[in-house]
Amino acid sequence: MIAQPFYYTRAILLFIFFMPFKALTQEETSQVEPEAKIKIAYKTEFYDLRGTNAFDIAIGTSVINGDFVDPMFEIYSHIGYKRHLSPHFGIDIGYHKFNLAFIDVYNEGFMSFDVNLELTVLPHKVFSPFLFAGAGLNASNHFKETANKFQGGIGLEYIVTQKIGVKLYTDYNYVSSDTLDGLEAGNSDDTYFRLAIGVNFYFGGSKIKSKKLKEQATVIDSNLLNDEYYIKK
Repeated sequence: MIAQPFYYTRAILLFIFFMPFKALTQEETSQVEPEAKIKIAYKTEFYDLRGTNAFDIAIGTSVINGDFVDPMFEIYSHIGYKRHLSPHFGIDIGYHKFNLAFIDVYNEGFMSFDVNLELTVLPHKVFSPFLFAGAGLNASNHFKETANKFQGGIGLEYIVTQKIGVKLYTDYNYVSSDTLDGLEAGNSDDTYFRLAIGVNFYFGGSKIKSKKLKEQATVIDSNLLNDEYYIKK
């Protein structure tokens, strides 16, 4: 009989002691949760710096890895179009014109039509590496010879001003033919490398940016209402 009142008294004291901590925890949760929710709001820097579409041009050099010795660096040029499916991923379609040569032995003009999936590593920054890979069609001048090919590459892009980016890139091209250099020899097909500097001209994306800003504003407003709810409660 004596222990029972003491038990109730101890329970009440513990309840009174821990209630302020519980209230403080609830208050901190009410302040942290909206902030955490705001962090999921969409980034729109990509649409300020770049865009959903781009035309690009580039010039550089190409070199073959074939059956002869002493390959030469020859002229290479490119023009293309890129469509971003998201800030990180895009599809690039390009036309490439270049020569492949060996010193005093061989020099032939080629073109290729490539389709690549491109990854922009840091789409919301002015400086970003990018990776790409895909397939295409390789053809000699006047389409005398054609062959399927696969390619992959890496590059760096710097946004010098809004919607204009300068890039430096290189790619490796594997052609499903051993006669790219006019000689069929060895156990492997011919390959070549290209290195170039170019410019991306971006456009589009203003409607997507406006939509994301509205959604972001909705998220923030929703969290402000949650703050009021916690305060009133």
